[in-house]
Amino acid sequence: MSNVSPSGPPMAAGPLTRAVLEIDEYASGLGWDQPARLFALVDTARLRADEPELAARLGLDPGGAAAPLTPIVQDELPAGAPLDEFLATVAWPDAVTGCALTVERLMLPPSAEGSVPDGLDEAGLAKWVAAHPDRQEVRMTVAVLRGGARESAIRLREKDSPTEVLTGSDLVPGLAEALAATFEG
Repeated sequence: MSNVSPSGPPMAAGPLTRAVLEIDEYASGLGWDQPARLFALVDTARLRADEPELAARLGLDPGGAAAPLTPIVQDELPAGAPLDEFLATVAWPDAVTGCALTVERLMLPPSAEGSVPDGLDEAGLAKWVAAHPDRQEVRMTVAVLRGGARESAIRLREKDSPTEVLTGSDLVPGLAEALAATFEG
C-alpha cells in the first residue's frame, strides 16, 4: 500500500506515480458509481511555455511549484461503448506525453476463480460476478507514457481512504496495454 497524505502523493514518488495518485484523488472527490474517465498527461513545463493561457486556467502559476506531469481530463467516453473498442479509436497529438484512465469494476479474490461456471458469455460472467458474495468494488487508475513507463493505483470501495491505495506498475496489465496502444500508429 502506498502512503498518501491528504496533501498529495509522497514527494519521493516518481512523476508518473504522482500523476496516477493525483488522478485517483480527483476521482475519489467525485465519489463512486462514476463513468470511466480518460486523461491526457502533458509535460507541465512545456504546457506553461506553449500554452500559458491554458496553464493559467489549470492553476499552473508560471513560477509556482508543480508536478512534472499535468493530467487533463478529456471529454466523457461514449455511453455504452465497450472500453476496448473506444480506446482503439483514440490517437494523441505529439504534445501529449502519456494518458491515464480511471474505471470502476467488480473484482473477485483469486480463491473464487475456480468456482466460475463454464460456458458463460461476457454478460453472463458479469452477472455472476455481480452476484458473488466475495465481490469487491474497485476503482482502477492506470497511466502509461509514450516511452513505455506504466503505473496503476487501485482503491477498494470498502477501504475508501487515501492511505489505502495500492500502487504498482503491473497491477492492471491489460488496461495498460490498451492505453499504450493509443500511442501506436
